[in-house]
Amino acid sequence: MTNKELIQDAFQNKDWNEVQTSDSWEIFKVMAEFVEGFSKLSKIGPCVSIFGSARTKPNNKYFKLAEDIAFKLTQHGYGVITGGGPGIMEAGNMGAKKGNGKSVGLNIDLPFEQSGNIFIDPDKLISFEHFFVRKTMFVKYAQGFIVLPGGFGTFDELFEAITLIQTEKIGKFPIILVGSSYWQGLIDWVKNVVLAEEHNISESDLDLIQIVDTADEAVDKINEFYSGYLLSPNF
Repeated sequence: MTNKELIQDAFQNKDWNEVQTSDSWEIFKVMAEFVEGFSKLSKIGPCVSIFGSARTKPNNKYFKLAEDIAFKLTQHGYGVITGGGPGIMEAGNMGAKKGNGKSVGLNIDLPFEQSGNIFIDPDKLISFEHFFVRKTMFVKYAQGFIVLPGGFGTFDELFEAITLIQTEKIGKFPIILVGSSYWQGLIDWVKNVVLAEEHNISESDLDLIQIVDTADEAVDKINEFYSGYLLSPNF
């Protein structure tokens, strides 16, 4: 049975049109997204999530950098997870495909964007309606976050991961920011204002983030973190 058929069956004694417009229906749609995500992603093996702007063009230096990072990750046994769309996400999936690694896309239904890019493995493209379900999948099934320049969506994913690690809701994993010229101002503000002036975080919280400028540095940080773990290659 499909997810929709299972939900219909659960509401077998109710009018289907009424169910579709009810809050109860929304709960079951969320459940269906979780079930599909858990089912597909539980089998992918070690992966690293690559984040960044959907607006980044192929001639941008960060597009090429994301592609290189993804390719190099596959050569070390990791698959790549992206948000499934254009820009940095497409570059990440492109690099994974070139490296013959697993290329996962967690797409989101938006009014102005986006459809899954062509470099995602067909059996590893999942579309979500709810951001919070999608973000759960990024965190649960990634062994690290590599974050390239992006906008509010990228910041959201970055700071949610930091918060979950800070509050010990999930285990620590590497969070790597790529592009010191883009990120250093933000980190300086966190150090000088959030920490030093307002004391809203602990000094140790800054250790959750690392900044690099090259593909090799990004991949090395992932490998260094897991050098003491029995992490099976994603082949």
